[in-house]
Amino acid sequence: MKKVLTLIVLAVAMAMPSQAQVKFGLQGGLNLTNISDFSLNVAGLENAVKNRTGFFIGPTVKFTLPIVGLGIDAAALYDQREAKTNDQTLKSQSIQIPINARYGFGLGSVAEIFLFAGPQFGFNVGGKAKDLVSDAAKWTLKSSNFSANVGLGAMILGHLQAKINYNIALGKTGEIEVKDAATAAWKTITGAKANAWQLSLAYYF
Repeated sequence: MKKVLTLIVLAVAMAMPSQAQVKFGLQGGLNLTNISDFSLNVAGLENAVKNRTGFFIGPTVKFTLPIVGLGIDAAALYDQREAKTNDQTLKSQSIQIPINARYGFGLGSVAEIFLFAGPQFGFNVGGKAKDLVSDAAKWTLKSSNFSANVGLGAMILGHLQAKINYNIALGKTGEIEVKDAATAAWKTITGAKANAWQLSLAYYF
């Protein structure tokens, strides 16, 4: 993971021209998670998934390029997401690294509206497995995941920032496994993706 983080930082740094302005800050916000493609019917138990809120927080950095309106922001965020079935709460804890290109327009340093989009790299730092049905079915998280962001935001007085975006999982977030009674082996029956609406605030120093 350290090697991946180092490569990401180096790639962003090499892409920045010497005239770029750099600001560091702190970002935090809320997740509203929607787990798609989740279905389970084991021993007559049907589990329906409901949206749950989570949160994220961590340092962020913003590069303003010497091209009017264009910039890049990146962050390293502790991210927690939850979804609830009929009788279980599924939780993921990860470090998420979004890298977004942004284009803004407005009143200069007083206020700015911007659009942004970019990839996000995630690394699981919590428990990977959760029993759905005792000794019969379980939910297993992937060690890493890849997603994409698209959204809009506003910057006020060059320091306070608010954003709303949709985070789209581009691969499986986790898998549902069941135990084969004949062989006592676990096998995957379906996968699921954890997409999320995100609302965040950031302050740049």
